[in-house]
Amino acid sequence: MPSPRQASPELQQAMNECREQVNRTLDNLLAVEDWAEASLFEAMRYGVLNGGKRLRPFLVVQGAKIFGVDEYRARRVGAAVELLHSYSLIHDDLPAMDNADMRRGKASLHKKYDEAAAILAGDALLTMTFEILSDRETHEDPRVRVELVKELASAAGGHGMVGGQMLDLIGEREEFDIGTISRLQRLKTGKLIMFCCEAGAILGKANPAHRQALRNYAHDLGMAFQLTDDLLDIEGSTEEIGKDVGQDERAGKATFVSAMGIEAAKMRAEMLCAQARAHLKIFDGGRGDILKELTNYVLARRV
Repeated sequence: MPSPRQASPELQQAMNECREQVNRTLDNLLAVEDWAEASLFEAMRYGVLNGGKRLRPFLVVQGAKIFGVDEYRARRVGAAVELLHSYSLIHDDLPAMDNADMRRGKASLHKKYDEAAAILAGDALLTMTFEILSDRETHEDPRVRVELVKELASAAGGHGMVGGQMLDLIGEREEFDIGTISRLQRLKTGKLIMFCCEAGAILGKANPAHRQALRNYAHDLGMAFQLTDDLLDIEGSTEEIGKDVGQDERAGKATFVSAMGIEAAKMRAEMLCAQARAHLKIFDGGRGDILKELTNYVLARRV
């Protein structure tokens, strides 16, 4: 199998700039004042401002650029998604879930503080997500704000990320076929990535054909991302990815790699990324070029 191309310097620069801007937005949103409950916000900050690629906000910002959306609005939506994503990681790391000691090269939040603080910090981040999306500062049109709330809630709930996490836990006890594994990953990872890719189109009130193209792109990109994530759990190191490796195998979890094997999983990721790029042909004038380039990053990533 040919090795994937490395992401270009232009993409790396765009990702770095977006990460810095989103981190500033998150820092402002999670400001700590002299409150009796300040320790909660300190825990929230620890769970969010602890590194991370900010890939999901990057997808929101780049999708919004296709439709000429104000970047400040896109960053607010991206920051809201990152709060929700961070909540999911905090809760996934708990002893009742993955029982992980490390996250992004640091102690998991429940190890740094305690389990109660981790649960409450996650709860607060989840609810703050929708506070941000429903604020007029995110968009002046209430219909746009309602659609953002509705679509993200759907992506994150029982028919999305949370449902996928439940399947992930069931997969430790039951053997899944490839179809069920695909559904698990589509719910746990893919639905949120799909929202991120479509959020810019929602902000820009794009036409149905453009929205569908971004959904199709996100479906294939999300599956490829999960395949590389599964591969990193086997082929990566704790130093590279900032968390314990080999957890899926030790827990007996059903993954693409366990079902397909390493080489087949790599070939599948390549094919999905090629499909993802093809979905963006609808956007003329190079408007989808950064999103196309992102597929190379997904294939080559080591973190």
